[in-house]
Amino acid sequence: MYSKMLALRFPKKTANKPVVVNLVKKFDLTFNILKATIYPREEGFMVLELSGHRSNFQRGIRYLKSLGVQVDSIGQDIRRDDLKCFQCGACTAVCPTGALHVKRPRMEVVFERDKCSACELCVSACPARAMEVKFNKALLY
Repeated sequence: MYSKMLALRFPKKTANKPVVVNLVKKFDLTFNILKATIYPREEGFMVLELSGHRSNFQRGIRYLKSLGVQVDSIGQDIRRDDLKCFQCGACTAVCPTGALHVKRPRMEVVFERDKCSACELCVSACPARAMEVKFNKALLY
């Protein structure tokens, strides 16, 4: 499962269309709307977390862009403070993308940032509070 936080800016011509519902119907994606300001016949803005199979996700993004929707990734980043981490592995049990995993035989917890979807499950699972989330709040106006 792939998941990403997105900021969508809708042009006037798409503000009255069921754009987000089509992401579910046509591309088998799920969404969680975090913020939305959309008025009929006006430009709209929405922040959502979009989830699904990576290929469906990419097809859904192409669909949005074909409608003139501006799609921006929210500047969200998960980081691990290696000084706080004591390699317990609790985070690996909840990581849906495999970004956090145990490297055997050394039993070292490895964090591969490029695989991270920033779902934040590791943040609450970490007893040492070594996993942290950083937001680029400039996009969340």
